Amino acid sequence: MKIHEYQAAALFKAYGVRVPEGRAVAAPAEAEAAARALGDGPFVIKAQVHSGGRGKAGGVKFAQTPAEAARRAEEILGMTLVTKQTGPQGRVVCKALVSRAVQIAREYYLSLTVDGARERVVMIASSAGGMEIEETAREAPEKICTLEIDPYLGLTGYQAREMGGRLGLSRAEIQQFIPLCKNLYRLFVEKDCSLVEINPLVVDGAGDLVAADAKINFDDNALFRHPDIAELRDENEEEPRETEAAKYDLNYIGLDGDIGCMVNGAGLAMATMDIIQAFGGSPANFLDVGGSATAEKVAGAFSILLADRKVRCIFINIFGGIMRCDIIAEGVVAAARNLAVKAPLVVRLEGTNAEAGKRILSQSGLNIVAAADMADGAEKACRLAKEAGA
Repeated sequence: MKIHEYQAAALFKAYGVRVPEGRAVAAPAEAEAAARALGDGPFVIKAQVHSGGRGKAGGVKFAQTPAEAARRAEEILGMTLVTKQTGPQGRVVCKALVSRAVQIAREYYLSLTVDGARERVVMIASSAGGMEIEETAREAPEKICTLEIDPYLGLTGYQAREMGGRLGLSRAEIQQFIPLCKNLYRLFVEKDCSLVEINPLVVDGAGDLVAADAKINFDDNALFRHPDIAELRDENEEEPRETEAAKYDLNYIGLDGDIGCMVNGAGLAMATMDIIQAFGGSPANFLDVGGSATAEKVAGAFSILLADRKVRCIFINIFGGIMRCDIIAEGVVAAARNLAVKAPLVVRLEGTNAEAGKRILSQSGLNIVAAADMADGAEKACRLAKEAGA
Protein backbone atom coordinates (compact mmCIF):
# COMPACT_ATOMS: atom_id res chain seq x y z
CA MET A 1 0.00 0.00 0.00
CA LYS A 2 1.21 3.49 -0.90
CA ILE A 3 0.48 6.75 0.90
CA HIS A 4 0.85 10.40 -0.04
CA GLU A 5 3.90 12.51 0.68
CA TYR A 6 2.19 14.61 3.33
CA GLN A 7 1.17 11.42 5.17
CA ALA A 8 4.69 9.99 4.92
CA ALA A 9 6.16 13.29 6.14
CA ALA A 10 3.93 13.13 9.22
CA LEU A 11 5.26 9.64 9.99
CA PHE A 12 8.84 10.82 9.45
CA LYS A 13 8.27 13.65 11.91
CA ALA A 14 6.75 11.26 14.46
CA TYR A 15 9.92 9.15 14.23
CA GLY A 16 12.29 12.09 14.72
CA VAL A 17 13.21 12.76 11.08
CA ARG A 18 13.39 16.46 10.21
CA VAL A 19 10.91 17.48 7.47
CA PRO A 20 9.83 20.91 6.16
CA GLU A 21 6.76 22.26 7.91
CA GLY A 22 3.75 21.95 5.63
CA ARG A 23 0.02 21.35 5.24
CA ALA A 24 -2.13 19.38 2.80
CA VAL A 25 -4.77 21.46 1.02
CA ALA A 26 -7.66 20.77 -1.35
CA ALA A 27 -8.47 24.31 -2.53
CA PRO A 28 -6.55 27.48 -3.50
CA ALA A 29 -7.95 29.37 -0.49
CA GLU A 30 -6.64 26.64 1.80
CA ALA A 31 -3.23 26.96 0.14
CA GLU A 32 -3.13 30.69 0.83
CA ALA A 33 -4.14 30.16 4.47
CA ALA A 34 -1.53 27.41 4.86
CA ALA A 35 1.21 29.64 3.45
CA ARG A 36 0.23 32.50 5.79
CA ALA A 37 0.41 30.11 8.75
CA LEU A 38 3.89 28.96 7.67
CA GLY A 39 5.25 32.51 7.77
CA ASP A 40 7.68 34.03 5.30
CA GLY A 41 8.23 32.41 1.89
CA PRO A 42 9.39 31.02 -0.37
CA PHE A 43 6.94 28.12 -0.48
CA VAL A 44 6.73 24.95 -2.53
CA ILE A 45 3.42 23.50 -3.70
CA LYS A 46 3.47 19.79 -4.61
CA ALA A 47 0.79 17.66 -6.26
CA GLN A 48 -0.18 14.74 -4.02
CA VAL A 49 -0.40 11.67 -6.23
CA HIS A 50 1.19 8.24 -5.89
CA SER A 51 3.91 8.85 -8.44
CA GLY A 52 7.46 10.04 -8.78
CA GLY A 53 8.56 12.49 -11.44
CA ARG A 54 5.99 15.09 -10.39
CA GLY A 55 8.31 18.02 -10.93
CA LYS A 56 9.04 17.16 -14.55
CA ALA A 57 5.29 16.80 -15.17
CA GLY A 58 4.44 20.24 -13.78
CA GLY A 59 3.24 19.02 -10.40
CA VAL A 60 5.74 21.01 -8.30
CA LYS A 61 5.68 24.81 -8.25
CA PHE A 62 7.22 27.56 -6.13
CA ALA A 63 5.70 30.73 -4.71
CA GLN A 64 7.05 33.75 -2.87
CA THR A 65 3.83 34.94 -1.21
CA PRO A 66 0.63 33.35 0.13
CA ALA A 67 -1.36 34.90 -2.73
CA GLU A 68 1.01 33.36 -5.26
CA ALA A 69 0.76 30.02 -3.41
CA ALA A 70 -2.99 30.14 -3.99
CA ARG A 71 -2.48 30.74 -7.72
CA ARG A 72 0.01 27.90 -8.02
CA ALA A 73 -2.30 25.56 -6.09
CA GLU A 74 -5.11 26.47 -8.49
CA GLU A 75 -2.87 25.42 -11.39
CA ILE A 76 -2.10 22.06 -9.75
CA LEU A 77 -5.40 21.06 -8.14
CA GLY A 78 -7.67 19.27 -10.59
CA MET A 79 -4.97 18.78 -13.20
CA THR A 80 -4.32 15.33 -14.69
CA LEU A 81 -0.68 14.66 -13.91
CA VAL A 82 1.00 12.33 -16.39
CA THR A 83 4.36 10.78 -15.45
CA LYS A 84 6.29 7.65 -16.37
CA GLN A 85 4.73 5.90 -13.39
CA THR A 86 1.10 6.92 -13.95
CA GLY A 87 0.98 5.86 -17.60
CA PRO A 88 -0.73 7.94 -20.31
CA GLN A 89 -4.01 8.07 -18.38
CA GLY A 90 -2.36 10.07 -15.59
CA ARG A 91 -3.71 10.85 -12.14
CA VAL A 92 -6.14 13.62 -11.16
CA VAL A 93 -4.66 15.80 -8.41
CA CYS A 94 -7.13 16.18 -5.53
CA LYS A 95 -4.72 17.49 -2.89
CA ALA A 96 -1.53 19.51 -2.78
CA LEU A 97 1.13 19.92 -0.11
CA VAL A 98 2.10 23.49 0.76
CA SER A 99 5.36 23.65 2.68
CA ARG A 100 8.23 25.97 3.37
CA ALA A 101 10.85 25.70 0.63
CA VAL A 102 14.19 24.29 1.77
CA GLN A 103 17.40 26.14 1.00
CA ILE A 104 19.41 23.36 -0.63
CA ALA A 105 23.19 23.20 -0.31
CA ARG A 106 23.56 19.53 -1.36
CA GLU A 107 21.20 16.68 -2.28
CA TYR A 108 21.39 12.96 -1.50
CA TYR A 109 19.23 9.87 -2.01
CA LEU A 110 18.42 7.51 0.88
CA SER A 111 16.08 4.54 1.12
CA LEU A 112 15.36 1.28 2.92
CA THR A 113 13.77 -1.63 1.10
CA VAL A 114 13.60 -5.43 1.14
CA ASP A 115 16.04 -7.33 -1.06
CA GLY A 116 14.38 -10.70 -1.65
CA ALA A 117 17.51 -12.27 -3.11
CA ARG A 118 19.59 -11.35 -0.07
CA GLU A 119 16.70 -11.94 2.36
CA ARG A 120 17.64 -8.72 4.11
CA VAL A 121 16.49 -5.17 4.50
CA VAL A 122 19.01 -3.05 2.61
CA MET A 123 19.88 0.61 2.81
CA ILE A 124 20.51 2.32 -0.53
CA ALA A 125 22.14 5.74 -0.67
CA SER A 126 23.57 7.98 -3.35
CA SER A 127 25.23 11.36 -3.66
CA ALA A 128 23.07 11.94 -6.75
CA GLY A 129 19.98 13.06 -4.87
CA GLY A 130 17.05 14.60 -6.71
CA MET A 131 17.40 12.16 -9.60
CA GLU A 132 15.34 9.01 -10.07
CA ILE A 133 17.35 6.14 -8.63
CA GLU A 134 16.78 4.10 -11.82
CA GLU A 135 18.34 6.90 -13.83
CA THR A 136 21.32 7.05 -11.47
CA ALA A 137 21.76 3.26 -11.70
CA ARG A 138 21.81 3.52 -15.48
CA GLU A 139 24.03 6.59 -15.87
CA ALA A 140 26.26 6.56 -12.78
CA PRO A 141 26.06 3.20 -10.95
CA GLU A 142 29.27 3.98 -9.07
CA LYS A 143 27.35 6.64 -7.13
CA ILE A 144 25.01 4.07 -5.55
CA CYS A 145 25.97 2.60 -2.17
CA THR A 146 24.18 -0.37 -0.62
CA LEU A 147 24.29 -1.83 2.86
CA GLU A 148 22.76 -5.08 4.16
CA ILE A 149 21.14 -4.94 7.60
CA ASP A 150 21.26 -7.95 9.90
CA PRO A 151 17.70 -8.66 11.12
CA TYR A 152 18.95 -9.61 14.59
CA LEU A 153 21.28 -6.66 15.13
CA GLY A 154 19.27 -4.07 13.22
CA LEU A 155 20.94 -1.02 11.74
CA THR A 156 23.98 -0.24 13.86
CA GLY A 157 25.58 3.12 14.47
CA TYR A 158 28.85 2.10 12.82
CA GLN A 159 26.99 1.03 9.66
CA ALA A 160 25.25 4.41 9.43
CA ARG A 161 28.56 6.16 10.09
CA GLU A 162 30.21 4.14 7.33
CA MET A 163 27.41 5.01 4.89
CA GLY A 164 27.69 8.69 5.77
CA GLY A 165 31.39 8.54 5.04
CA ARG A 166 30.79 6.89 1.67
CA LEU A 167 28.42 9.72 0.79
CA GLY A 168 31.07 12.28 1.65
CA LEU A 169 29.21 13.85 4.58
CA SER A 170 31.16 16.00 7.02
CA ARG A 171 31.73 14.91 10.61
CA ALA A 172 28.95 17.21 11.85
CA GLU A 173 26.58 15.93 9.17
CA ILE A 174 27.37 12.31 10.02
CA GLN A 175 26.40 13.02 13.63
CA GLN A 176 22.93 13.90 12.32
CA PHE A 177 22.92 11.11 9.74
CA ILE A 178 23.37 8.29 12.27
CA PRO A 179 20.16 8.92 14.31
CA LEU A 180 18.26 9.78 11.11
CA CYS A 181 19.11 6.37 9.62
CA LYS A 182 18.31 4.53 12.84
CA ASN A 183 14.96 6.30 13.14
CA LEU A 184 14.10 5.42 9.55
CA TYR A 185 14.97 1.77 10.19
CA ARG A 186 12.82 1.76 13.33
CA LEU A 187 9.93 3.15 11.29
CA PHE A 188 10.53 0.55 8.58
CA VAL A 189 10.39 -2.36 11.01
CA GLU A 190 7.68 -1.16 13.38
CA LYS A 191 5.26 -0.23 10.60
CA ASP A 192 6.00 -3.24 8.35
CA CYS A 193 7.14 -1.11 5.43
CA SER A 194 8.31 -2.39 2.07
CA LEU A 195 9.94 0.92 1.10
CA VAL A 196 11.01 4.07 2.94
CA GLU A 197 12.57 6.66 0.64
CA ILE A 198 13.89 10.21 0.86
CA ASN A 199 14.70 11.85 -2.45
CA PRO A 200 16.19 14.26 -1.94
CA LEU A 201 17.69 14.22 1.52
CA VAL A 202 19.22 17.68 1.62
CA VAL A 203 21.80 19.56 3.58
CA ASP A 204 20.14 22.96 4.02
CA GLY A 205 21.71 26.39 4.41
CA ALA A 206 22.10 25.87 8.16
CA GLY A 207 23.91 22.57 7.70
CA ASP A 208 20.94 20.47 8.84
CA LEU A 209 19.82 17.23 7.18
CA VAL A 210 16.21 17.58 6.01
CA ALA A 211 13.94 15.08 4.25
CA ALA A 212 12.73 17.34 1.43
CA ASP A 213 10.55 14.52 0.11
CA ALA A 214 8.97 11.50 1.78
CA LYS A 215 7.79 8.20 0.34
CA ILE A 216 6.59 5.10 2.20
CA ASN A 217 5.08 1.84 0.94
CA PHE A 218 3.67 -0.80 3.27
CA ASP A 219 3.35 -4.58 3.16
CA ASP A 220 -0.36 -5.23 2.45
CA ASN A 221 -0.15 -8.56 4.27
CA ALA A 222 0.75 -6.78 7.53
CA LEU A 223 -1.94 -4.09 7.45
CA PHE A 224 -4.13 -6.04 9.86
CA ARG A 225 -1.55 -5.12 12.52
CA HIS A 226 -1.74 -1.42 11.67
CA PRO A 227 -5.33 -0.13 11.42
CA ASP A 228 -3.96 3.41 11.75
CA ILE A 229 -1.90 2.90 8.59
CA ALA A 230 -4.75 1.19 6.72
CA GLU A 231 -6.85 4.32 7.28
CA LEU A 232 -4.34 6.30 5.19
CA ARG A 233 -5.24 4.36 2.03
CA ASP A 234 -6.48 6.55 -0.83
CA GLU A 235 -8.50 4.31 -3.16
CA ASN A 236 -8.74 7.13 -5.69
CA GLU A 237 -5.04 6.56 -6.38
CA GLU A 238 -5.44 2.83 -6.98
CA GLU A 239 -6.53 0.91 -10.06
CA PRO A 240 -10.32 0.44 -9.57
CA ARG A 241 -10.28 -3.21 -10.61
CA GLU A 242 -7.47 -3.99 -8.17
CA THR A 243 -9.45 -2.28 -5.41
CA GLU A 244 -12.53 -4.32 -6.33
CA ALA A 245 -10.48 -7.53 -6.39
CA ALA A 246 -9.28 -6.90 -2.85
CA LYS A 247 -12.91 -6.98 -1.66
CA TYR A 248 -13.12 -10.61 -2.81
CA ASP A 249 -9.64 -11.49 -1.53
CA LEU A 250 -8.43 -11.94 -5.12
CA ASN A 251 -4.92 -11.21 -6.34
CA TYR A 252 -5.38 -9.12 -9.48
CA ILE A 253 -3.05 -7.01 -11.62
CA GLY A 254 -4.28 -5.43 -14.84
CA LEU A 255 -2.19 -5.80 -17.99
CA ASP A 256 -2.52 -4.59 -21.59
CA GLY A 257 -3.68 -7.74 -23.42
CA ASP A 258 -7.07 -9.04 -24.54
CA ILE A 259 -7.26 -12.53 -22.97
CA GLY A 260 -8.70 -12.48 -19.47
CA CYS A 261 -7.16 -15.08 -17.16
CA MET A 262 -8.75 -16.71 -14.11
CA VAL A 263 -6.36 -19.15 -12.43
CA ASN A 264 -5.81 -20.68 -9.01
CA GLY A 265 -2.29 -20.32 -7.69
CA ALA A 266 0.27 -17.61 -8.42
CA GLY A 267 2.73 -20.00 -10.09
CA LEU A 268 0.08 -21.44 -12.39
CA ALA A 269 -1.15 -17.91 -13.14
CA MET A 270 2.31 -16.85 -14.28
CA ALA A 271 2.71 -20.03 -16.32
CA THR A 272 -0.67 -19.34 -17.92
CA MET A 273 0.40 -15.87 -18.97
CA ASP A 274 3.64 -17.29 -20.39
CA ILE A 275 1.91 -19.98 -22.45
CA ILE A 276 -0.61 -17.48 -23.81
CA GLN A 277 2.26 -15.37 -25.06
CA ALA A 278 3.97 -18.46 -26.45
CA PHE A 279 0.89 -19.05 -28.63
CA GLY A 280 0.95 -15.45 -29.85
CA GLY A 281 -1.66 -14.02 -27.50
CA SER A 282 -1.52 -11.34 -24.84
CA PRO A 283 -2.87 -11.72 -21.28
CA ALA A 284 -5.16 -8.96 -20.02
CA ASN A 285 -4.39 -9.63 -16.37
CA PHE A 286 -2.88 -11.68 -13.61
CA LEU A 287 -5.74 -13.10 -11.52
CA ASP A 288 -5.24 -15.69 -8.80
CA VAL A 289 -8.49 -16.80 -7.14
CA GLY A 290 -6.54 -18.72 -4.51
CA GLY A 291 -6.90 -22.23 -3.22
CA SER A 292 -10.32 -21.85 -1.65
CA ALA A 293 -12.42 -20.12 -4.29
CA THR A 294 -16.17 -19.90 -3.69
CA ALA A 295 -19.02 -19.15 -6.08
CA GLU A 296 -18.95 -15.58 -4.78
CA LYS A 297 -15.24 -15.29 -5.54
CA VAL A 298 -15.73 -16.68 -9.04
CA ALA A 299 -18.57 -14.22 -9.69
CA GLY A 300 -16.40 -11.38 -8.41
CA ALA A 301 -13.54 -12.48 -10.64
CA PHE A 302 -15.84 -12.56 -13.66
CA SER A 303 -17.16 -9.07 -12.96
CA ILE A 304 -13.62 -7.72 -12.73
CA LEU A 305 -12.55 -9.40 -15.97
CA LEU A 306 -15.62 -8.16 -17.81
CA ALA A 307 -15.03 -4.61 -16.59
CA ASP A 308 -11.93 -4.58 -18.81
CA ARG A 309 -13.21 -3.58 -22.23
CA LYS A 310 -10.11 -4.95 -23.89
CA VAL A 311 -11.00 -8.54 -22.93
CA ARG A 312 -12.13 -10.57 -25.97
CA CYS A 313 -11.83 -14.06 -24.49
CA ILE A 314 -11.55 -15.53 -20.99
CA PHE A 315 -9.27 -18.47 -20.21
CA ILE A 316 -10.09 -20.28 -16.96
CA ASN A 317 -7.23 -22.55 -15.95
CA ILE A 318 -7.86 -24.52 -12.74
CA PHE A 319 -5.84 -27.26 -11.11
CA GLY A 320 -7.90 -28.74 -8.30
CA GLY A 321 -5.87 -29.73 -5.28
CA ILE A 322 -7.55 -28.47 -2.13
CA MET A 323 -10.05 -26.81 -4.46
CA ARG A 324 -12.66 -29.05 -6.08
CA CYS A 325 -13.16 -28.63 -9.82
CA ASP A 326 -16.92 -29.31 -9.59
CA ILE A 327 -17.33 -26.38 -7.19
CA ILE A 328 -15.42 -24.15 -9.59
CA ALA A 329 -17.54 -25.38 -12.52
CA GLU A 330 -20.75 -24.60 -10.64
CA GLY A 331 -19.44 -21.12 -9.86
CA VAL A 332 -18.43 -20.54 -13.48
CA VAL A 333 -21.84 -21.60 -14.82
CA ALA A 334 -23.75 -19.51 -12.26
CA ALA A 335 -21.61 -16.42 -12.83
CA ALA A 336 -21.71 -16.76 -16.63
CA ARG A 337 -25.52 -16.87 -16.50
CA ASN A 338 -26.01 -14.12 -13.95
CA LEU A 339 -23.56 -11.75 -15.60
CA ALA A 340 -24.63 -12.60 -19.17
CA VAL A 341 -21.04 -13.26 -20.20
CA LYS A 342 -20.72 -12.80 -23.96
CA ALA A 343 -16.97 -13.25 -24.32
CA PRO A 344 -15.92 -16.78 -25.32
CA LEU A 345 -14.98 -18.95 -22.34
CA VAL A 346 -12.18 -21.49 -22.54
CA VAL A 347 -12.00 -23.74 -19.47
CA ARG A 348 -9.33 -26.23 -18.49
CA LEU A 349 -10.04 -28.28 -15.36
CA GLU A 350 -7.62 -30.80 -13.88
CA GLY A 351 -7.32 -32.44 -10.48
CA THR A 352 -9.89 -33.12 -7.75
CA ASN A 353 -13.35 -33.93 -9.21
CA ALA A 354 -12.22 -32.71 -12.65
CA GLU A 355 -14.54 -35.11 -14.54
CA ALA A 356 -17.56 -33.98 -12.51
CA GLY A 357 -16.61 -30.37 -13.23
CA LYS A 358 -16.35 -31.04 -16.95
CA ARG A 359 -19.82 -32.64 -16.97
CA ILE A 360 -21.31 -29.59 -15.28
CA LEU A 361 -19.79 -27.35 -17.93
CA SER A 362 -20.85 -29.52 -20.88
CA GLN A 363 -24.43 -29.81 -19.59
CA SER A 364 -24.78 -26.09 -18.89
CA GLY A 365 -25.91 -25.17 -22.39
CA LEU A 366 -23.50 -22.22 -22.35
CA ASN A 367 -20.91 -21.38 -24.95
CA ILE A 368 -18.01 -22.90 -23.04
CA VAL A 369 -15.03 -24.38 -24.89
CA ALA A 370 -13.42 -27.28 -23.06
CA ALA A 371 -9.63 -27.61 -23.11
CA ALA A 372 -7.82 -30.92 -22.85
CA ASP A 373 -4.77 -29.37 -21.20
CA MET A 374 -3.13 -26.02 -20.60
CA ALA A 375 -1.51 -25.79 -24.03
CA ASP A 376 -4.79 -26.68 -25.72
CA GLY A 377 -6.60 -24.05 -23.67
CA ALA A 378 -4.03 -21.36 -24.47
CA GLU A 379 -4.16 -22.15 -28.21
CA LYS A 380 -7.96 -21.98 -28.25
CA ALA A 381 -8.07 -18.78 -26.18
CA CYS A 382 -5.61 -17.07 -28.50
CA ARG A 383 -7.53 -18.16 -31.59
CA LEU A 384 -10.90 -17.04 -30.20
CA ALA A 385 -9.50 -13.68 -29.06
CA LYS A 386 -8.07 -13.12 -32.52
CA GLU A 387 -11.38 -14.04 -34.18
CA ALA A 388 -13.29 -11.73 -31.83
CA GLY A 389 -11.04 -8.85 -32.75
CA ALA A 390 -11.17 -9.45 -36.48
